[in-house]
Amino acid sequence: MCLAVLALQAVPGIPVLIAANRDEFHARPTLPAAAWPDAPDIHAGRDALAGGTWMGVTRSGRFALVTNFREPGRQIAGAPSRGALVERFLRGGQAPGDYLSALHGRAQDYNGFNLIVGVGGHAWYLSNRDGVPRALPPGVHALSNHLLETPWPKLARTRAAFERVLAHGPQPDLPGLFAALSDRDPAADDELPATGLPLERERLLSSPFIVSPLYGTRSSTVLSLHADGRAQLFEKRYAPDGTQSGETDLRFAWRPGADGR
Repeated sequence: MCLAVLALQAVPGIPVLIAANRDEFHARPTLPAAAWPDAPDIHAGRDALAGGTWMGVTRSGRFALVTNFREPGRQIAGAPSRGALVERFLRGGQAPGDYLSALHGRAQDYNGFNLIVGVGGHAWYLSNRDGVPRALPPGVHALSNHLLETPWPKLARTRAAFERVLAHGPQPDLPGLFAALSDRDPAADDELPATGLPLERERLLSSPFIVSPLYGTRSSTVLSLHADGRAQLFEKRYAPDGTQSGETDLRFAWRPGADGR
């Protein structure tokens, strides 16, 4: 997952609403979003190489997502998969704050990450590049490949589009949210973040939706947890040329009232 906007207790009747893009090498094998055969309560896509996931949700209202922290030249060879951080939370029973507190002591074993975990309308955030875990207050939060709320152009643009969708009509407005995720315009050169990548690479990665033959936006996902117990995980998948190659609409019941603090 490389870009996510989260509305936490900010939409009437929907305590959790997330719109997110996953960017990855097209050659990395991936399974579409589904209820996992070995853990039917989990609804998520799956990394067929390392076995974890970038974003998922359970029937008990547990949800999690991870993004990589962009830092060229600072990579640990053989580090454990960051997708396992999401999977372990979804499979487990710890409260979000307890899970991240336990992880914090060994977070430096991993390459740079940002992790959001939650239950129902409560969520916590941890980056192994920024201090201790913290609870997220109600509101809209945005995350890309730097620290939470870092206003990179792609993230600021997607957050603004997400908030415009929230301001109009009943939610979740799936066409509006997917339109917000589909922006392919790169940022102007004078707005690009300086992360140590070559200029052409910074340009490529600066659009909310990335299209290139080797690396790009593999999927866009909207997750909604409704206060009445309905849940939906809608995933659209894309080919290297940016055309849609498939979609999955998972609808299931979750159990509101879980204490995620």
